[in-house]
Amino acid sequence: MNNIISVFRSAIKAEDVRRKLLFTAFIFLVFRIFAHIPVSGVDVVSLKRLFSQNQFLGLLDIFSGGTLANFSVMALGLNPYINASIILQLLTLVFPKLEALSKEGEQGRQKINQYTRMLTVPLAALQAIGMYALLRSQGIIGFLTPFYLVSFVLTMTAGTMLLVWLGELISEKGIGNGISLLIFAGIVGRIPVIFGQTASTVNAQNLTNILIFLVMGLIVISSIVFMNEATRRITVYYAKRVRGNKIYGGQSTHLPLRLNQAGVIPIIFAVSLVLLPSLVSQYLTASPSDLFKNIGYFVSSLFNPNGVLYNSFYFLLVVGFTYFYTAVIFNPKKIAEEIQKYGGFIPGIRPGTPTAQFLNYVLTRITLAGATFLGVIAIFPSIALMITKVQTLLLGGTGILIVVSVVLETFKVLEAQLVMRSYEGFVK
Repeated sequence: MNNIISVFRSAIKAEDVRRKLLFTAFIFLVFRIFAHIPVSGVDVVSLKRLFSQNQFLGLLDIFSGGTLANFSVMALGLNPYINASIILQLLTLVFPKLEALSKEGEQGRQKINQYTRMLTVPLAALQAIGMYALLRSQGIIGFLTPFYLVSFVLTMTAGTMLLVWLGELISEKGIGNGISLLIFAGIVGRIPVIFGQTASTVNAQNLTNILIFLVMGLIVISSIVFMNEATRRITVYYAKRVRGNKIYGGQSTHLPLRLNQAGVIPIIFAVSLVLLPSLVSQYLTASPSDLFKNIGYFVSSLFNPNGVLYNSFYFLLVVGFTYFYTAVIFNPKKIAEEIQKYGGFIPGIRPGTPTAQFLNYVLTRITLAGATFLGVIAIFPSIALMITKVQTLLLGGTGILIVVSVVLETFKVLEAQLVMRSYEGFVK
């Protein structure tokens, strides 16, 4: 904590870093202003009632930065952009040209970012059409003309692209990753509302449960910090090489393997599947057919967010997607080839294929710990509700994970900025 305070004080004193912090705060202000500009023709009261019954929309609200609950012009938020980024990452593994482009440094990254933005537009339009269909089936939208549908889709898509642009401005001229910071701002912006609702229901009977919930929250935050920073260090030695009259190498270093390689991405994948039955049941229960209504009620009761079946399925999906995404972003074979290329080796392990097998062996076992942790975080709201019976304080484990991760990464960026500034002063 003292380290964080000292870093922040040093950042405030440094003029260039302070300018970046002020710019980031200004973008936050612009974002919150747009978050309160509503889309015409939407019954907000009925919409909030729908949100209280549908966790899928609650998840989308997290990634929209809290704009979906108000149904502002940015209601779709960053979800289409996040999906486009995931699709591009997967396509990089399939198409060699995209893989080569990702290795071309800054120019290649800019090209991939451009492709991501281009893919975001059709994804946002499709999601806007789906949102329109959902709201229309629930009687929340009053205008049903084709012209309104076109204007609705254009407004939603433009709002998403504006939000992406604001995030990229923060990444370019502010501090940290702009997309993550906007999601962080949306989650944090809802915390006063959550505590306000809880304070209005406090009494002697549930005060103890609220205190238990807060203690559990602190334990979860500490666990997230520990898991984000935890690494398995593998020692790597580099042999001595003689070039001319100079000797290179002969040093040892370590290869850090993070316990949580995948971050929050597996939860995003898993929740999209596990909450899909709830979304389908919303359509079925609004159907005029009694058969479809009964099917919708059955599916809704079977996949009750607080039920054992739902949470068990959710947990297993998170574990499975953690292994899948870790395999996507970490290639032991390539790492082994890079180590061998520069004359390195792991003690007791032969270079090449044996090194790749060893890295895969270690990664498989440490990923189990990370996957289990993410699974517990994903079902944390249900665990907290079961223990404390407090419903108004249920900020999801996904939201807590995002908030803590963004804070840690942002302060790392601040430290890097301060260190870079010190080196520039030393060179001058």
